[in-house]
Amino acid sequence: MNDKPTGDKPKSPGADLTLEQIEEIVTRAPFHKWLGLKVIAVHDDGIELKATWREEWVVNPDRRYTHGGILAALVDLTADWALVSKTGRGVPTVDLRVDYHRAAMPGNLVAHGKVVKFGSAIAVAEAYIYDESGALLASGRGVYSTAPAQVPKAS
Repeated sequence: MNDKPTGDKPKSPGADLTLEQIEEIVTRAPFHKWLGLKVIAVHDDGIELKATWREEWVVNPDRRYTHGGILAALVDLTADWALVSKTGRGVPTVDLRVDYHRAAMPGNLVAHGKVVKFGSAIAVAEAYIYDESGALLASGRGVYSTAPAQVPKAS
């Protein structure tokens, strides 16, 4: 028996999840379903999502641009789910910053999330939201709690 360490890193909780399994986890939330989220790609350090445009996103019926809260939500959830390959789950947001670059007009949105730093208690991830032509609409950075999930005790 060889008791020497092999140097292999332990697998992350989400390392073996398929794209379909991740989409099932992501779209379990009713808000994510309402956003029409589809998981396009998952990488060790990020994720790509698509949000299907809805008329309810419009904040100004005359100008027809999307409410900034939709873009902020997409920044938050995309940065959060960029961590899924390492966490296997969504994690709580500790802090979030969003920058708006241009108005989002009617049409599907594409979101790219990337892990900046992953730690055992805190992680940092970025997200970029694009329209279908590839124009950057919003970007941001979030800080997330990666501490192990606590199961509530039965009373």
